[in-house]
Amino acid sequence: MRISGFQKMTLLDFPGRVACTVFTFGCNLRCPFCHNASLVVGGGEAEFSKEEILAYLKKRTGLLDGVCITGGEPLLQSDIADFIKEIKALGYAVKLDTNGCYPEKLKELVLGGLVDYVAMDVKNCFSKYGQTVGIKDFDVSPIKESAAFLISSGIDFEFRTTIVAELHTVEDIKALAADIKGAKRYFLQNFVDSGDIIGQGLSAHKREILEQMQAEAAKTLDIVEIRGI
Repeated sequence: MRISGFQKMTLLDFPGRVACTVFTFGCNLRCPFCHNASLVVGGGEAEFSKEEILAYLKKRTGLLDGVCITGGEPLLQSDIADFIKEIKALGYAVKLDTNGCYPEKLKELVLGGLVDYVAMDVKNCFSKYGQTVGIKDFDVSPIKESAAFLISSGIDFEFRTTIVAELHTVEDIKALAADIKGAKRYFLQNFVDSGDIIGQGLSAHKREILEQMQAEAAKTLDIVEIRGI
């Protein structure tokens, strides 16, 4: 496991849980709005060992009840399943954040009972995926496969999109909602410049635009909420 960051407690990242968050290094995408650029294009030095994380969790049994694994893209880690098994053995629920590019690994974890909640980033409507993730001629078929699997899997999950003024229109979100029809819940997250992003010249939409997006998506999806405003 290449673990580049660790947040010892969060009340926000795992719905209904008092959790900690593990940040893995590396991602296959180059989204210009990524707020963890150092985890994507940095040196990749491991700041925390797996043993350090597990030792912390052993001490916090009864105080924490969940572990969020995010990135980067956690499914790039070859030993992610073994790591989660050790976390689960300590009695913790596990939330996985993923970009959906590795459907077979996602299925392995979910069907193996290793994950309790999945948050999948859907970057834009499928027709505009390549320009949104910073990769020309991007193959969106794994994203479609992961999304379809989550919708039919029965696991607790959410889809979410970081909304950037230069990349997302109301019509895009209307189309995206159709692409993920059947989703349990969908969140629009307004872009925030963390100071550690890949691209430049990006900005957030005004509240009224996000509300228009929410209204359009809600015509197709049951639960659509806005975060970050």
